[in-house]
Amino acid sequence: MSGHSKWSTIKRRKGAQDAKRSKMFSKIIKDITVAVKESGPDPENNPRLRMAIANAKGVSMPKDNIERAISKGKDKDAENFLELTYEGYLSHGIAIYIECTTDNQQRTISNVRAIFNKYSGNLGTKGSLSFLFDRKGIFTVPKGELDEEEFELEMIDAGAEDIEGEDGFFSITTAMEDFGNMQKKLEEMGIEPESAELQRIPHETIKLDDETARKILKVIEMFEDDDDVQKVFHNLEITDELMSEM
Repeated sequence: MSGHSKWSTIKRRKGAQDAKRSKMFSKIIKDITVAVKESGPDPENNPRLRMAIANAKGVSMPKDNIERAISKGKDKDAENFLELTYEGYLSHGIAIYIECTTDNQQRTISNVRAIFNKYSGNLGTKGSLSFLFDRKGIFTVPKGELDEEEFELEMIDAGAEDIEGEDGFFSITTAMEDFGNMQKKLEEMGIEPESAELQRIPHETIKLDDETARKILKVIEMFEDDDDVQKVFHNLEITDELMSEM
């Protein structure tokens, strides 16, 4: 099983926990707000907003929360968010790529830098790790009553590079350029993905012993728990043993 598929599974398992769900809601609300400010409140004419709403539904966010986030984005007096990325290395050569959405850049960089420093990591310059990751579209779709063979053919036709099935879900990978085509294809088929997002997929992963990997994952979770951090990507290989613990 490839790394991005494992990560999708981990996210689903984490999402079942109330504390994690609350954090997830907060991050999606920011996504919706930024999408509305960027291209307006109509999902039909705003692909990024459609994606954010689909992700909100995928984690069972109440409709009222979604509508409030859209209203917040329409409010001209509401705070404006900056989208920032930070890159660096944790111990044992693990590369980490952090995407943030913030209304206070100084607070965000200070928090990110503090975690790197505390755990013997190194914050790099912008773009220094981009060669280690490819940006891909990742869709997680419930299998439901879908005919697997027919569904896979439709996905390939829409630009799928990889399709994997596990735990009642399909994980579909597309090139970044085909993300919109896949989103449109699923809409035409009346299929609502549990999640649809652009992820940074490592070209290669680094395998560490499980004890060391657990320590690295704890640091990664510290980044994830920061309110300004939206997504964290890394090249640590997640073994089956670690998967079972998650």
